[in-house]
Amino acid sequence: MHGQLCSVCGERLLLPHVVAEPGGQPLCPLCPVCQLVEPQFAKAVAYGSYQGGLRELIHLLKYGGVRPAAGVLGRMLAAAISSRGLCDGAALASPPVLVVAVPLHRSRRRQRGFNHAELIARAALELLAADRRGLRNEGTRNGMVLGQNVLERKGETKSQIGLTIQQRQANVRGAFAVRRAQEVNGREVLLVDDVYTTGATVSECARVLRRAGATKVWVATVARTLKLASKYSEMKPAVGVTADDVETPLAKAVS
Repeated sequence: MHGQLCSVCGERLLLPHVVAEPGGQPLCPLCPVCQLVEPQFAKAVAYGSYQGGLRELIHLLKYGGVRPAAGVLGRMLAAAISSRGLCDGAALASPPVLVVAVPLHRSRRRQRGFNHAELIARAALELLAADRRGLRNEGTRNGMVLGQNVLERKGETKSQIGLTIQQRQANVRGAFAVRRAQEVNGREVLLVDDVYTTGATVSECARVLRRAGATKVWVATVARTLKLASKYSEMKPAVGVTADDVETPLAKAVS
């Protein structure tokens, strides 16, 4: 994919939306959504567009139960994290960056038998650890460690399909809670999910992680749905508005 992306959420920019310092020195390009309301996370990256073969591969894991697909998706996630410079200082981080998968509600996890985001995160960490010649122990020598049961989804939310950004935010508001605040407090957190759609889910997770003491929250997904920036040109500020979803290989996008 070609073109400039929002430096925070990764949305495609059709027009120059650049935030500048008081002296006029440009800092970074921001999409209209991230300009309206400060995002809950520092930066979000994705490997590719949520369409075609990538979409089918995610569905194979998520709905078909084909677990080997997690290894392929994990390789894509690791590439996105590395190529987009996410958590560049992780190798030297102390304590290690805490990697947290967006959780499923316990009834959904019991039905599916696994959390697809957790499988993808685990596969990515193993690859990143191997690349840096670290011990393959949950990524701890890689500067990253996979957190277990750090976040919980308190209630079953309705499907986000067809909902507006505001409706998606209302749907997930209060849906997540931090179970192990002692593991989060004072640490940087890398939040992992399969797809970034409007950002409502990851933004809510990031919000509760920051309230629990996370110093910074990064977001990495395998895919996202890119929307045209002009779609938001007439947006009015709304309470709690943030960004989330995707479509095309972003790991090679020009920022």
